[in-house]
Amino acid sequence: LALLGQPAIAVVGSRNPTPVGCESAMRFAGAIGDHRVTVVSGLALGIDSVAHRGALDTAGSTIAVCATGLDMVYPRCHRNLAREIKESGLILSEFPPGTGVRRHHFPQRNRLISGLSLGTLIVEAGLGSGSLITAGFAADQGREVFALPGSVNSPLSRGPHQLIRDGACLVETPSQILEALCLAKVEKTGHDPQVDKPARDGGILDFVDFAPTPINKIAQRSGLTIAKISAMLIRVELQGLVKTCAGGYIRLR
Repeated sequence: LALLGQPAIAVVGSRNPTPVGCESAMRFAGAIGDHRVTVVSGLALGIDSVAHRGALDTAGSTIAVCATGLDMVYPRCHRNLAREIKESGLILSEFPPGTGVRRHHFPQRNRLISGLSLGTLIVEAGLGSGSLITAGFAADQGREVFALPGSVNSPLSRGPHQLIRDGACLVETPSQILEALCLAKVEKTGHDPQVDKPARDGGILDFVDFAPTPINKIAQRSGLTIAKISAMLIRVELQGLVKTCAGGYIRLR
């Protein structure tokens, strides 16, 4: 679980990408992984699986967030990929074992993908793509949203272009994302006491209001990095202690 305390960037997009989109996702995820920053995605067909593979191929770390129980890998063709991720990364799910594919679980899962990450990159997405839901969650959580532009003739460029019009950061190279997030190359660590001690997760509640609280304000109050705060907030959210909202997080009890 030490990975949850490390800087991470989500890479998501279409389940039916073009070859150019796959190449871009592989290149960005590989560069992020080579920078010792964790790549987060959803183990889905298309851009998600390419992003996981890009990180693995550079010996980087990757986290897969599932919309099913951990024993019900979906799609089934990604069982080998899931095993590889488990060996060097992390597979997460908020759903109990035995939970199969349910349509409404996918957008629910997307908030964890964005919440675990300092920023979310969208690589090819139609206007109805679930990756735009992930981008929306990222914005609501106070995270950065990055979009890779594409051909004006491609339907898969419409999602990223809409995000850019709405204020997402247009990026053309992986270094632009890393620089925007002020991520110097970090060394992997095997132990992070702030992540490993569950008792400290509850302490983050002291810095969350019963009204929408931006993650930057939580960071200022606690003195912790946004990467550590993100991991802690995800865990207390799964415990029903806070919830994501427009503008950040709300404490529930």
